[in-house]
Amino acid sequence: MRLRFVASECALDYFRATKDYLETHGKPVAFYSDKHGIFRINAKDAIGGDRVTQFGRVLSELNIDIICANSAQAKGRVERAFGTLQDRLVKELRLAGISTIEAANAWVPVFMADHNARFGRTPENAKDLYRKLTEADDLGEVLAWREERMVTKNLTLHYDRMVLMLDPTPLARGLVRKTVDVVNYPDGRFAIQFEGVSLPYRKFDKIQTVEPGEIVETKRLGAALATVKQHQDTYEPHRRRYHPARQRPPNNLEAPGQPTKGRPSRQIAAAMARERGVAAAEP
Repeated sequence: MRLRFVASECALDYFRATKDYLETHGKPVAFYSDKHGIFRINAKDAIGGDRVTQFGRVLSELNIDIICANSAQAKGRVERAFGTLQDRLVKELRLAGISTIEAANAWVPVFMADHNARFGRTPENAKDLYRKLTEADDLGEVLAWREERMVTKNLTLHYDRMVLMLDPTPLARGLVRKTVDVVNYPDGRFAIQFEGVSLPYRKFDKIQTVEPGEIVETKRLGAALATVKQHQDTYEPHRRRYHPARQRPPNNLEAPGQPTKGRPSRQIAAAMARERGVAAAEP
């Protein structure tokens, strides 16, 4: 059994808990779980993929089976222990004066040892079926979120609304139109790999946001805006954004005597105004 407090239930947190479990006990023959979306693909009309979740891929690489409960009785057996622990843990944490996730995770091993000593039962078959980890079981690389992406001719690839630009190394130049792995590690690391080799890259975030306070205080932005303003001042008057010649014509509410479709163009209206001005100036 492995307990871990997390902010939300996600695959990366399952990777962390599984890593601790495997390093402590070794590899089991199979995991027994419910039908949560982390363990199996529940959508019948799933588009793409090989109908294997990230967690399922990890277990397959480690040669561990996963058994999802198919009956109400089996699912009840899984959930019953969870209900007992969730009810008991609330009281135990209150008695221990723990109110943070970090402190709770540091205290959990003590609770697990006490719980197993009080409620554990001797199995009918005492044979240990756990398998020891080998050098080939690189948990740091296996227990990671991996997605495939295609490299464009510009040595770029798209991931999570970002453009990742590979450095133009000899290896990267040979990967045009080939597939690479984008890897997110549970410890926060991020990598692009091809057949296990990490590729240097740069990131261009297409949805970067800047706080309004940072815009006011950013000196480079002020200089850039001043340069743009100076360049715009050199435009011809009719090309300037706020010049009257670029304003939209008035609508029918603003000029009730001139219907929109029959209204003369600005050039004709200006010529007519000049003619009226000249006529008024003549004696």
